[in-house]
Amino acid sequence: MVKLFVITALTSLLIACDKNEVGDVSLGLLTTKDIKLNTLVDPIVTGVTCHVASIEADLDFSDPSDSSIACRQTGKITSDMIKSIDRSKSGEVIFNKSKSIFFKNMKVRRILDEGSQTLMYVSYSTKETSGSFKHSLSTVPLWGTEAYQTPVTK
Repeated sequence: MVKLFVITALTSLLIACDKNEVGDVSLGLLTTKDIKLNTLVDPIVTGVTCHVASIEADLDFSDPSDSSIACRQTGKITSDMIKSIDRSKSGEVIFNKSKSIFFKNMKVRRILDEGSQTLMYVSYSTKETSGSFKHSLSTVPLWGTEAYQTPVTK
């Protein structure tokens, strides 16, 4: 039992040292839960920066599944970047963070909507909570960037 407590405490300290964390909002004196704000630059489309807010419970075995995401163009988006991304309907995971010692993760996935020339970023939990998989969506239009291609009408 002592080993489990020590492992949990060390894990909490390591999570608190997240280099992507840019904000920490306390939810009050009588709770160990905080809203953590993380920044994420898309590893391929480097002109997009996302900010993800999620709750972390320092002394619990699992964090709540809720999260929100907001993504914006913060730099150049080129056609070479768009050519390099996964263009499937399910897109690709660009961020993954453990939210529990019991295999719950929060992921951010990038999906390209070619019809509207928009990048979609969805933040979601990999475990069902209260009958729902918690998720949040943000979009970045390619309009006005070098990567924009006039959609072909059918």
